[in-house]
Amino acid sequence: MYYFVIGVLGLILLIFVVLGLKFFGLWFRAMLSGAPVSWGRLIGMWLRRVNPAVIVDSRIMLVKAGIPVESDTLETHYLARGNVYRVCMALVAAGKANIPLNFQRASAIDLAGRDVLEAVKTSVNPKVIDCPDPSKGKTTVDAVAKDGIQVKAKARVTVRANIERLVGGATEETIIARVGEGIVTTIGSAETYKTVLENPDGISKRVLEKGLDAGTAFEILSIDIADVDVGENVGAKLQADQAEADKRRFQAEAEKRRAAAEAREQEMSALVRENRAAVVLAEAEIPKAMAEAFRSGNLGIMDYYRMRNIQADTDMRKGIGGEEKPTKD
Repeated sequence: MYYFVIGVLGLILLIFVVLGLKFFGLWFRAMLSGAPVSWGRLIGMWLRRVNPAVIVDSRIMLVKAGIPVESDTLETHYLARGNVYRVCMALVAAGKANIPLNFQRASAIDLAGRDVLEAVKTSVNPKVIDCPDPSKGKTTVDAVAKDGIQVKAKARVTVRANIERLVGGATEETIIARVGEGIVTTIGSAETYKTVLENPDGISKRVLEKGLDAGTAFEILSIDIADVDVGENVGAKLQADQAEADKRRFQAEAEKRRAAAEAREQEMSALVRENRAAVVLAEAEIPKAMAEAFRSGNLGIMDYYRMRNIQADTDMRKGIGGEEKPTKD
């Protein structure tokens, strides 16, 4: 029993020694920095799977900056999978720049997936956004003036992060889309492309007046037209395409009429053949009628020869006159 008690006490002492070696540096650094952390809290962090070094270093940073934040608050944000160190750096940077930002808002921004430190830096040092975004594969915003000439413009938007609207505010893509829409509208309302080339600053002024940063996480400071170029004559191209389409339509209608005429011609040819066949059938009845007239005595032989002479004389006159003799099909 004596040796068992000695062993248990030795094990407990060994555990304290290990913990002391593990956390002594953090405890001593916190104490010297004026942000003391108890041994029990350090051990509790370790048991809760919280990195004590992150919490201690972050609290030291805040204490030195004069920002009172409790360790429990830092641990809560750490357990929520937040980036405690960057949130504390953002608080310090905001305090130095006189930007109103507390830990609650900063942690909410961080948990929302935004980089709160980058937002504070953007508030101090405005950011320039290219419109359109070259990474998307398009380098200019293309629009057509009223005279049908295409104008290609490139803009640069200077923005500053709005901390109050950072949670729930729209991102850079919304700013780029709105600015691009404003450029297209402004160019499209111009009477000629020359007006746009003469006063490119008019585009930025009209776009800036529309308040495009409403509902976004940024505040637009300026919109500058970096480049304006003349594109192709879209109006002439559309007219040429329309003329080509009309030509094809008229050709199709003409082909339709031609096909109808050919079909009508075939119908008439078939009708002519049908009528000629009827004539041939009728002519075939003449010899029968003549034979019947001979048998009945209504037609004599002299009458027949006289009729043949008249027919021969008629054929001769037609031949002399140049008339074609009707053919029998």
